[in-house]
This record gives sequence, structure tokens and C-alpha cells, in this order.
Amino acid sequence: MFRQVKRKTTGRRNFEESVSGDIQQKLEGLYQHRLSFYDIPPLQEITLEDFETWSIDRLKLLIEIESCVARSKSLKDIEASIRPLLLKYLPMNSSGDACLRERMKDHYSHFILRLVFCRSEDLRKKFIKNEGILFRIRYNLLQPKEQQEFIESNSDKLVWKFITNEEKLDKFDQLYNASGLLIKNTLMNDNPGIEFTNEQIKTHIKTKENFIKLPFEKVANLVSSRSIYLYQGYAYIPSSLQLNLIATEFQDSLNTMLLRTFQTLPRLEEDDRILPLLNNLSSNFSNIQYDNFNNIDPSLVSDINHQSIQTPTIIQHYPLCSKILQQNLSLNSHLKYAGRQQLGLFLKGIGLNVDEALKFWSIQFTKKISMEKFNKDYKYNIRHNYGLEGARINYKPWDCATILSKPKPGKGEFHGCPYRDLSVDNLITNLNELGIEDQHQINEIIDDVGKRDYTIACTRVFEITHAKQLNQQQQKVAEGMHINHPNLYFDRSRQLERSLEKKEASV
Repeated sequence: MFRQVKRKTTGRRNFEESVSGDIQQKLEGLYQHRLSFYDIPPLQEITLEDFETWSIDRLKLLIEIESCVARSKSLKDIEASIRPLLLKYLPMNSSGDACLRERMKDHYSHFILRLVFCRSEDLRKKFIKNEGILFRIRYNLLQPKEQQEFIESNSDKLVWKFITNEEKLDKFDQLYNASGLLIKNTLMNDNPGIEFTNEQIKTHIKTKENFIKLPFEKVANLVSSRSIYLYQGYAYIPSSLQLNLIATEFQDSLNTMLLRTFQTLPRLEEDDRILPLLNNLSSNFSNIQYDNFNNIDPSLVSDINHQSIQTPTIIQHYPLCSKILQQNLSLNSHLKYAGRQQLGLFLKGIGLNVDEALKFWSIQFTKKISMEKFNKDYKYNIRHNYGLEGARINYKPWDCATILSKPKPGKGEFHGCPYRDLSVDNLITNLNELGIEDQHQINEIIDDVGKRDYTIACTRVFEITHAKQLNQQQQKVAEGMHINHPNLYFDRSRQLERSLEKKEASV
């Protein structure tokens, strides 16, 4: 993808040169915290491989956040989905040999994605929103001592300070009258099912709650809702809301920096090594391809053969697009080329080997044509998809982006994405057949379709149809929940089934 020639530029340190001790000390100073405002741009050189890998890893996190927000998840639910992804793609350990490189990856990946998402107002808004949520989640994962150290290290940006205990007690009545209800609601959200009395709230304020003092114009929304105490041009904010303040400051700063980044983009036009990657990432925000076909769990494919893939036991795990193709293949004993490609590669991805695939397709097609004609017209193409004919390319199953890039199905064709291609009435009928009959849930899916968020609609269908398994195995299967590949849908569904079976067997 990238030109491999290493160019030397006058005045620039060559990449082969070792990192000096002074630079090492500067890096350690820059990465002393697990969280960052990203106000200092990276200065060290990295490989093109790191450039690509780091940006894609961070983008996977933002994609999952975007999908969770679109499905109206609370911050707690988003955090539950994101935590395993953070450990996998963007770990931030507090100590250890890998600590410096992990923080370097976080730093660089953020700035790389700035280059991607600064290009339009819509992309900037999306990036600010998702990075803001990521910032909140990671702040919550810090220890209280780390949070305080982070705040103190950024005192030049955060124009606020904690009031003394004496000032809090001196203004106690005003603080309680203004913010008592706000603090009560916060405590009840953190402790569901517990009802706090007014006396308990007063005791909490005296013994545990601290207040932040800052210029009132920084919190116009809280001022307008009359939720805080104002005195001599300063607002007094409960410390339980400090994350909102920091996150707002982070997003405001990021918005300013994205506009500056956009102004510097023309300087990148001379570098043909990174522009293709940046262009690809900006145009394929939600379509990072699922690519787990070389690491399939053997237990998930041991029962995949030409007979089992026609049974309800296996078909129940198919996404709607594959179910429709399978149903029409059985009904018509034929599929046109695009349908054969989409279904055939999907079946290959779930573990159907070439010999079983030839048996499956021949049994279906020879209900209407002779075996001789099947061998002449269709056998070569099936073997070609498995890399056994022609250029011997081992083709991968189509992801959602590929499916959506194909022409819409014409008369007698059944390929494509049902959320895009079916009429509303026909889609609702298919959703009913999947067991989705709640009108509110159907309306949410139709709303996603109306916004052209087809993968989000599919992800929502997955959550609804697998609600029982998800509730029991939330922490183990949250990773990669956003569905952007038919085979990801199938694999997640089977993993949930197996996890539930193991749990029930152990009881």
C-alpha cells in the first residue's frame, strides 16, 4: 500500500538513528499520565506499519462507540462494551515495560485520526463526540489519585479550583439549596434502588462532597437550569460533576485543534505514502473489515457440512441477508451470480470446505438441471472462490461495505442488504419472522434504515434476537458488538449459544 523507499530530508533525523537519552526523558515526561488532552503534537518518527495499525486500532474503538450511541446506550453500557476493546486495542497500563509504547500509541493514533476527521464539519462533529465519550470512559477507569494528579497537571487549561472545607461550610446552606437535588440524583444513579433522604444528602455534602469554583460562563447549561450556586461571578459545582467539566473542556479544545489541522492538510499532498490510508479511513468509518477467518474456533465449525447448513440449528445464526439467500435458493433451486457469490463466500467463511460446498450447491441446482450441466457451468466458479482455479486467490467473504457497494438486486435476484433493499412492509414481515414484534423495537430499526445506518439496524436486530444470551454473558461477548460483516453476526451468535450452553451445563 505504501511506497517502501525511505526518503532522507535535510534537517530531519533519519529513522534508523536511535532515540537519544534526552528524547527518552522528554517522552517519559509527556506520557506521565494515562490520560491526555493531546495538546502537544507527536514529534518522533514511526514506521508506516505503526501508522496504519495504530490508527485502525483506535478507529475500531470509535466505531463501537458510534454504534452504541446510535442504539441509545447509556454511558455505563457503552463503558461495558468498550472496556474489553480498550484492553485489546488501546491498553493503558499504569506501569511496566510496555507502558511508554502504549501511551505513545494512544498519542499518535489520536493525532493520525485528527488528519482523517478534520476534513468536513460532519466528520469533525463525529470525531469530537466519540473521542469525548472515550475520554469520559478512560477518566472513570483512573484511580482517584490519578484523577487528581491529571487535574493538577492541567491546571493551566482548567480555569477552576477546589474550594477549601472552611469555604464549603461557610456557604453550606446556599450550596445545599442550589445543588442538593443535583447531588441526590447523581447518587441515586450511582446506587440504583437506594433512596436518599435530605439529611443523608446534607451529611454527604459535609463529609464527602467537594465543590469546584470556576467562572460561571464556563457552565452556562448548569446556570440556565439553576442547578448550581453563583456568587460574585463564580459558579460552585459539585465535584461529582467534574468529569462533565473536564470532558467539555477536552471537546472544546479538540474542536479548535481540528480546525487548525484542517488548515495544514495541503502540506500532506506531497506525501503519497499516507494519503491513500487517510482517504480510505475517512470514507470507510464504519467498515473496518472483520477478518477472523484464519483463527476460527474449531468447535464452531466441526459440525458445518452440506447437510447441517440447511437445518434450523445452523440457519438460526444467519444474519437476515444470508437467510433470505438460503430461503430463495431452496425455493428456486437456483441463485444468480451475485447471490451465489455472496452466499457461497459466506458459507466458506463459516467453515464449509470446498468438497462440502460442491455437494451443497450440486444438490440444490440438480433439482432443475443435470449434473453434467452443473459441472460445466458452476463447478469451476465454486472452486475458484476457494482459490483452487484461475489465479488461485483465496477470496474472503463479503463484508457489509462490499455488499452495499454492489448494485441493488433486480428481478429474480436476492443478493444485497435487506435493510437497504427491502420495502418497509417486507422488512417488517421479515423482522416478525425473526421474532421481533414489539412496535417500539421495529420503529427503532426502521429509523436506522431511514438514516441509512444499515449496519446499526443489523446490530440492533442482533441485540434484540439475542437479548437473553447477552444479558447472561455481557462481559464476555461485548467485544466487537457492532455488526459490519455477515460472518461476524454468525460467529457472535454461535459463541453466545455455546457460552450459554456451558453455563447451563455447569449449574
